[in-house]
Amino acid sequence: MSLDALRDKVMELEGQLRAEDNGEHIESESLKALEDPLLTSHPELRCRLLMTLSSSYQRRGLPLEASPYSSEALALAETIDDPLLYANALRSKGNIHLYLAEHDVALEHLTKAQDLYVQLGDIERQAYVCGSIGNVHWQLADYPRALEFFMKALSDFERLGDKRSVSRARSNVGVVYMDMSDYPRALEFFMQSLDESTALNDSVGIAQACSSIGLLYSTLSNYSMALDYLLRAKVASENSGDKLATARNEANIGNVYSGLLDHAKAIEYYKNAFSTFEELGNRRDATIAIGNIGNTYLTIANYSEALEYLQQALVPHVENGERADAVRVRTNIGVVYQNLQKYPQALECFLSALSESTEIGYTQMIATCTQSLGLLYAEPTFESHDFSRAEEYLQKALELNERMGTKHNLYQCHGALASLYETQERWRECTVHLKAFHELKDKVHNEEAKNKAQQYEVQQQLLVREKAVAVERALQETRIVEQQRLLHRILPPQVADRLLRGERVADYFQHISIMFIDIVGFTPIAARMPAKAVLAFLNFVFGEFDKIMEKHNCQKIKTIGDGYMAVSGAPIACDDHAERLASAGLELMTGIELPEAIRKTLPKDSVFHLRIGLHTGSAFAGIVGEKGFVYDVYSDAVNLAARMESSGEPGKIHCSEDFAYHLQNRDESFVFEERGEIEVKGKGVMRTFFLETAV
Repeated sequence: MSLDALRDKVMELEGQLRAEDNGEHIESESLKALEDPLLTSHPELRCRLLMTLSSSYQRRGLPLEASPYSSEALALAETIDDPLLYANALRSKGNIHLYLAEHDVALEHLTKAQDLYVQLGDIERQAYVCGSIGNVHWQLADYPRALEFFMKALSDFERLGDKRSVSRARSNVGVVYMDMSDYPRALEFFMQSLDESTALNDSVGIAQACSSIGLLYSTLSNYSMALDYLLRAKVASENSGDKLATARNEANIGNVYSGLLDHAKAIEYYKNAFSTFEELGNRRDATIAIGNIGNTYLTIANYSEALEYLQQALVPHVENGERADAVRVRTNIGVVYQNLQKYPQALECFLSALSESTEIGYTQMIATCTQSLGLLYAEPTFESHDFSRAEEYLQKALELNERMGTKHNLYQCHGALASLYETQERWRECTVHLKAFHELKDKVHNEEAKNKAQQYEVQQQLLVREKAVAVERALQETRIVEQQRLLHRILPPQVADRLLRGERVADYFQHISIMFIDIVGFTPIAARMPAKAVLAFLNFVFGEFDKIMEKHNCQKIKTIGDGYMAVSGAPIACDDHAERLASAGLELMTGIELPEAIRKTLPKDSVFHLRIGLHTGSAFAGIVGEKGFVYDVYSDAVNLAARMESSGEPGKIHCSEDFAYHLQNRDESFVFEERGEIEVKGKGVMRTFFLETAV
């Protein structure tokens, strides 16, 4: 492969990645290109190719596959004097660490990338890296910082007019508001994001918004609505090929089924999610899924299964230094041992968890572990049953829960102490704690009822909001369908779809064929015809042109007065572009017959012919203009095709030497007549041909 061809290939793959095209295709083509020996002397190209490969793997939820390529790209970028390339490599590597929940390293790389983008004045990439940094802070539960970065990303994307990124950034902002318990505001952001993503047919954005809405309803215990949105999110993430998002949606669906007390379904979804997390190398999510499976088995008193899964979850939490998670899992393991009457093991777990909680200052778990120890020592069947220790631990737990205001645990402590004093016939203390137990239990139940009432009120507000949004969405969808239908009528379907996804359409084609057609003699005839008759004639003729182009898989580009332009090989590249356009040209010359109704409107002495010009070469193609935009093709090859038409003869298909030789080398059935050398305006003397027929 030549250097120019290699550079074009890298640009093509980068464009496919931005358009979120088929990831496996991008990866296979990138790996093939990486074998080219030219890359050893062009490290900048190799670095870009490595980042494309890494980003494609990462987008498909395969961070372990992505990691070595992003590492090599970063190492290469450090040796090249190109700040933008280095910033891109830092961002690529930082996002891999973010996927793997390696927060400190992710933040280090992403912050360096952001500083470089600020220096370069690159607002678009600043916005993307702001979103990634916001994600790090969100995973660390630093919600004010997360909101700061997400809002900055949203503002930048709005300024850039990047609709797809605006929608996704809006969903991120909603997630933070949800975690801050501002549910109406969170839903407002989510619904707006969903509407925008639906309008753009953006599967990733739809999955993100639906997942967030599902989690919101799950938080409010509205499980039917939660399940509906989470299942929609799962389908959308599957459609986009995002395995990580699909697995997280399955884990969230498991949580909903757990809330619905359908423990078998919950376990099924947790296991599916775990398998995918493990496949992707996402240790954090995989461990949480395993822990959820263990907790579910504990809830249904399947202690052997609970113990197996909780022990599996404990090991990676300890290895990864996730001490708070390890404390929670270790405490639940202790509860399992206690239910199995394996008291020494339960004691070891509770003491270890208490020690770790004290060391990291985890007050809530200090209280839980202390209470668990009190209940264990109060157990009559425990061989080390000890009234004094039970009293000591339960009194300590009582103090901690009073200090924290955790009334649910507090009334349980009073109940345990009342039972303990009853065994010792210490009736005064028993009565005091029994009274406190009932008072607090009533308060807790009243607060739970009040919370449920408030929860119901919030749900009603959300439902009212959702109904209003649904009405607006229905109207919007009607408008969108009409807009999409109109776009598909005025643009090539593939181009219209890309535009609707928010993509900027600008492509380079190395080999296409271009045709220009002119209706010779029509201008003076039209001067003697009514305007309606002229338009009826042109509508019929151009309609016939369109049918012939569609039949031969060619693409109409535009009409200019009584002229017509078409191409083959764009917007979808193909090898037989010359054959397609040559066949269309031959049919144009013989296959159009005016109906009697049109013929009657023409002057009696009307004589006109088609004149066609053909050329092959490279060209750029894309959407031109912000308002009244068109899909156009432009290059020197386009200019030469127009010259072939204007310097041709009526009733003839005039071809450049490049077109004739290219077509004859591919298909000898096409017959050409050499015209000889002619003077072509702006090009000088050129050798040209007439396409006569196809055998």
